[in-house]
Parts: sequence; C-alpha cells; structure tokens
Amino acid sequence: MVYNEYLNIVNEELKKFFDNLTDCDKTLKDAMWYSLSAGGKRIRPVLCLATADMLNVERKKVIPFMLAIEFIHTYSLIHDDLPCMDNDDYRRGKPSNHKVFGAGMATLAGDALLNLAVETASGGISDKNGIDALKIL
Repeated sequence: MVYNEYLNIVNEELKKFFDNLTDCDKTLKDAMWYSLSAGGKRIRPVLCLATADMLNVERKKVIPFMLAIEFIHTYSLIHDDLPCMDNDDYRRGKPSNHKVFGAGMATLAGDALLNLAVETASGGISDKNGIDALKIL
C-alpha cells in the first residue's frame, strides 16, 4: 500500500468519526473540525496504519489509536498558535483556530481534542496490548 492510500483511509476515518459525533456543542465541534480538516501530511496516523499492516494487526484494533494520535497532534497545534503561546495568525495557509473562533473557543477545542483522544483510544482497548498502547499514548 502506498502513502496516499493510507492518507485516504485516515481522512475517511476522521470524517466518519466527526460525522457521527452528535453529543457535542456545534461551535466546539466546528472549531475542532476546522483544525482537523486543515490538511497536513498526517504522518503519525499513516505510520500507525502502516505499522499495523506490517505486523498483521487488524486495522479495526488500531483505528481508535490512529484517530487519537491525530487528535493529540491537532490539539498541540491549536494550543501552540494561541496568543498566549506563539501567537501565530496562520496554520497551513489558513487563519489559526483562535483567529476564526476566538482564543477561548480555540482553547476549548484543543482541550476537547485531547480529552477525545483518550476517550477514543480507550474505546479501542480489547486486550493487554491495547492497555499498553494507551499507557504509551
């Protein structure tokens, strides 16, 4: 499998996850999705899938962790751009989250993604390997 095939899987899974996220304030969900959908290489989740394939691990076991890895990475970018941190106006050629949604909502979006990462990864645990993976995450 080539990189772009993995990238398509990652993007499809992210979209599916957010399409099914219904118990979330609309503005908060929009703020999270704004940064998640901004693109990027998605190296971390692609490596997660490629490693699972290499080790013959079922994808359904790693998809929650793959999503969690991308949630954590995106949270870190949102918070890094905040006025109290690097105060960046742009991320990947688009206005930073805090420029679109305000610093308060951007902070909440990052916090929500971090918590969502733990919740999502925890939902994927089915054995000791999953527990070990969560500890590493």
